[in-house]
Amino acid sequence: MKLHVDKEADALYLRLDDSTIVESEEVSPGVVLDYNASNEVVGVELLYLSKRSSNLKLSTLEFETA
Repeated sequence: MKLHVDKEADALYLRLDDSTIVESEEVSPGVVLDYNASNEVVGVELLYLSKRSSNLKLSTLEFETA
């Protein structure tokens, strides 16, 4: 799993695996899902990050596992 934050593009991309992306769908304004050939979600892109939360700090990310 890979997480990429692009401050210039104001976007966050979460890649779940390395399979080939065959289709993408914007499921909500600024939320794009990428699908592989098995129709599984393999990527999630969030656009307009700075407009989604006034408290967002792109330089600090916190990960939590359960």
